[in-house]
Amino acid sequence: MIAKTPLDLKSPKARQILEGAKTAFLELGYEGASTDEIVRRAGVSKGTLYNYFPDKQSLFRAFVEGECQRQISQIFEISNPEDTESTLREIAQHIAKLLTSPAMHSIFRLVAAETPRFPDLARTFFDSGPDLGVRRLAQFLAAAVARGDLKIDDIELAASQFEQLCRADIFHKQLFHIRQSFTQSEIDRVADGAVYVFLRAYHP
Repeated sequence: MIAKTPLDLKSPKARQILEGAKTAFLELGYEGASTDEIVRRAGVSKGTLYNYFPDKQSLFRAFVEGECQRQISQIFEISNPEDTESTLREIAQHIAKLLTSPAMHSIFRLVAAETPRFPDLARTFFDSGPDLGVRRLAQFLAAAVARGDLKIDDIELAASQFEQLCRADIFHKQLFHIRQSFTQSEIDRVADGAVYVFLRAYHP
């Protein structure tokens, strides 16, 4: 069981530690990222690290949770939330870009590798990443339904369906190293296709 950290992880010092941990974990993996290496990269002392994180496990958990939440927040930085079609396109592009991000795929693989060691890590990743994204999307869809822009009976299912549409033709190619990167036009193709199919299903 990974210990939870009660201190404020939004403080500048905590962010500094987490940034050092991020580079170490992504480059070296959990086992290879020693606390000595993490404090060196973060530019802090071990005492400072332990003031915020009682052990490496809690630091690793906070890193995974923080990265997921940060990425989800960026997905929902939208310009005009009352324009349903354009907002869906913005969200789709953000999701597709995230799913083709080398850093995010490194986190996917790292979480998969370390879940047998830390059984609650998969739940942490799911709750603060994919599930949070679907819940945020469901809130947007509920507002669009209330405006009369969409007709959806099962909003949670529809949100999950939209997220899956944004994976088409790119996610598994990146995950399994079939492709290392995608052009903007390829990402646009996936995003536009996701919006087209979704609106065909749920436009009133």
